[in-house]
Amino acid sequence: MAGVPRLSRRARWAIPAGALVITGAVIGGSLISVAQASPGLPSRTPAQLLVQVADSVTPPLTGTVVETTSLGLPSLPGTANPTSIASLLTGSHTVRVWYSGPRHFRLAVPEPLSETDVIADGNTAWQWESTANAVTEYSLPAHSTAPQTAPTTAPLTPQQAAQQVLAAVGPTTTVSVDSNVTVAGQPAYELVLAPKDSRSLVGQVQIAVDGKNGVPLRLQVYARGASSPAFQVGYTSIQFVTPAPADLTFTPPPGAKVSHVNLSAPSGSDQRRGDVSTIGSGWLTVLDLPSAGLTAPGGSGPAPGSGGSGDSAAVLNALLHSATPVSGAWGSGRLLRTSLVSVLITDGGRAFAGAVQPSVLYAAAGQAAAGSSSTQAP
Repeated sequence: MAGVPRLSRRARWAIPAGALVITGAVIGGSLISVAQASPGLPSRTPAQLLVQVADSVTPPLTGTVVETTSLGLPSLPGTANPTSIASLLTGSHTVRVWYSGPRHFRLAVPEPLSETDVIADGNTAWQWESTANAVTEYSLPAHSTAPQTAPTTAPLTPQQAAQQVLAAVGPTTTVSVDSNVTVAGQPAYELVLAPKDSRSLVGQVQIAVDGKNGVPLRLQVYARGASSPAFQVGYTSIQFVTPAPADLTFTPPPGAKVSHVNLSAPSGSDQRRGDVSTIGSGWLTVLDLPSAGLTAPGGSGPAPGSGGSGDSAAVLNALLHSATPVSGAWGSGRLLRTSLVSVLITDGGRAFAGAVQPSVLYAAAGQAAAGSSSTQAP
């Protein structure tokens, strides 16, 4: 969904194409609508479907989206927060959607005892967290369809997820069309993307495309050789109707703590210390988290709380302690492997993650180390 805003801060998920499949930050669950008997639709070639999705304009709609992640990771801290990295990497979450246009919509992430909402109303976007009764007001650039900072820790709609994955389509991808499916009561085409490079842990990505307007209704990511998705996000219900105006307006509740972020102001240098960066491209993209606030057993990394990014460092430390010691020309550290995600945490406190074979992470760690050395040289 073009223009859907993001929750939390940009430093966590400034991620390019393929990031979804990388962390899970690119991930099956039984809560997404199960495909029914194959509906009849006019035949489409893979190229025609790619063009249809690229040219589609999301119409007004209301609906419910369920996102489910099953990576086989150990228990992680912070899963109670639906917008945290830990929450992204485990479990299932529901998002209610009201969409009128790229600058007029509402997303609500309900939890048993809390709710997080994002509301965009023209040049202003609001993020409200009920537990803390905290509101962040964003002033948006005049000619932008979405905030360019403060992205969420995860794609919250099938449209967002599809946009990220489709950006990886190119010579490194095999594209095909599978049997038609029914998702949330809507007949849809099934577009299938498969990486050609065996170093990618992604077997295929399936995108259910609405047969009438070309809107992605569901995205599923399968690890190589897997019969069920490790990650999926899709509508369980959807109506192509214009939301009521009351659903798209927001006033901070009484007593709320309100902070302001001006996304219209010049950002100056784009070098943000401690932010996530990437190495490689497409299906082999690796996330690089420098100075992540990690403590590798026997290593010299910084202790938690000494400059790491809060819940990000806590999650990575939990992963580290279930990982296997490894070493190479790049240095030494610990490696965590699942069917879809590999995470390398060096003894220097740096982390690399991707939906790739460990060899790709080792190469990225060596490249990053070489870059750091050249930067520090007199």
